[in-house]
Amino acid sequence: MSEVKLYIARHGKTMFNTIGRAQGWSDSPLTPFGEEGIRELGVGLKAAGIPFEAAYSSDSGRTIQTMDIVLREMGLETIPYKRDKRIREWCFGSLDGGYDGELFYGVLPRTDAFQGKDLHEVTYPELAQGILDVDTAGWAEPWEVLRKRILEGFIAIAENLERSGGGNAIVVSHGMTIATFAWLIDSSVEHPSLDNGSVTVVAYENGKFTLEALGDMTYRQVGREIIEKENGKK
Repeated sequence: MSEVKLYIARHGKTMFNTIGRAQGWSDSPLTPFGEEGIRELGVGLKAAGIPFEAAYSSDSGRTIQTMDIVLREMGLETIPYKRDKRIREWCFGSLDGGYDGELFYGVLPRTDAFQGKDLHEVTYPELAQGILDVDTAGWAEPWEVLRKRILEGFIAIAENLERSGGGNAIVVSHGMTIATFAWLIDSSVEHPSLDNGSVTVVAYENGKFTLEALGDMTYRQVGREIIEKENGKK
């Protein structure tokens, strides 16, 4: 059976990222700085010569905008591209769109789920419970719902690719979603720092995921160098 690899990029830096707001299921567009960072990613991926058979993103505007730039820079606008809401970001419920500091360092640490722990000591199930406890709108997802949708989303992508003969897919998702997926594969990587435009590589074979790279910024760095050289020649 042919091996499948998912190159999972975090979307470009957005307006909410820049001003420190929790994005979740709310959305904001990439800033000009964010667009340039994703242009670097696309150029870097093209330079790496990775053959991509398909593209997938969440249905959020910021991931769609990111994918448009990546595919344009790689010259792959015509490859099959699907959107899947299962690989959306976590939903922060009534706190969606609020300031990160208020959510992660003000409200959540007072919940029973945190029990005096530092944010980076809290497990993803505990974090999900904390969000559930403070969500007044009833929109936040219990851990099992969140876990199931993220796993199902990435499994569906991998199996679709496997059925069509294997190969590589470029996927654009979100920071906490990618980090959660990586942790579900390898529990030693809880709370990794994933920059905008970073790439996490996951292999899928015989029904099993293997984490090969986490938050790799090499593609962006190479892309930046190529763009700077091109600008220097003008």
